[in-house]
Amino acid sequence: MTPVETESFKLKHLPSLIVETYKAWDANDPFRLSAVVAYYAVLSLPGLLVIIINLVGYFWGVEIVQGQLTNEISSALGSDAADSIQSMMIETQNSEKSTMATILGIGTLIFGATGVFYHLQLSLNQIWKISPENGMSFGKMLLDRARSFAFILAMGFLMLVSFLVTAIISVLKDYIQSLLPDMVVYIAFIFDFLVSIGIVTLLFALIFKFLPDAKIRWKTVWIGAFITALLFVLGKFLLGLYFGQANPGSTYGAAGTIVLILLWVSYSCLILFFGAQFTWVYAERYGLGIKSSYNTESSLDSKE
Repeated sequence: MTPVETESFKLKHLPSLIVETYKAWDANDPFRLSAVVAYYAVLSLPGLLVIIINLVGYFWGVEIVQGQLTNEISSALGSDAADSIQSMMIETQNSEKSTMATILGIGTLIFGATGVFYHLQLSLNQIWKISPENGMSFGKMLLDRARSFAFILAMGFLMLVSFLVTAIISVLKDYIQSLLPDMVVYIAFIFDFLVSIGIVTLLFALIFKFLPDAKIRWKTVWIGAFITALLFVLGKFLLGLYFGQANPGSTYGAAGTIVLILLWVSYSCLILFFGAQFTWVYAERYGLGIKSSYNTESSLDSKE
């Protein structure tokens, strides 16, 4: 429906946008959607690790990438989970197989690694009220898997950029300390925060723009991605504190690592889905519109 008149965003609108977003987010049963994505994230984890380690490791060095990933996982899930996942990395990298087994293994890894993005796409389609008109065809499924694999490559590229920026900051740290010895801690924190926000915002922008079966304007994408990135970085910090203090996986013994991964991905997806819901509410409120890519004859809401 074409709006008669559209308003522009003002800061005073933010509280009502948040309230409307929460109501719509809650109505979409986000805990069920998050649980589904978390389940497929566990199944996708070996494939994701292999592809990203080899992709980024080609430029940066496999051992360095493994160490960086282990540090990130340790800060998010704790040292026990990081050790378990590191063992998974090493076992996967050291496996020796025949040529045929390697080919089949690569196909299986790609299919498994794309599973989490494929089901994330389905969840975003639901949040944005997009559904296929004639069911899911085999060709469409292959296209979606290829698109999901492209996101894995994008993650690898962004991870490489993150490593490079971290290395540059580390080199500059000594120089900054010589100039401003009392301020180096604060400057390093600000740099790290800005880099995290920038990279995560770009990742979410790519997800919102290209993963769902939707046509959405870049203006809406950047606003939604930035809000989601702020929530995600804050949520990552809080989840790290929670997992570090409460250690919820300890109750489950050997299965503790799997439980921690499920919990972390599930909680993270709740944040992602809230950001996606905010993007949809923002687009609807200000006449920017999000339309289904299945309907080629429709157009974004306009003032016609």
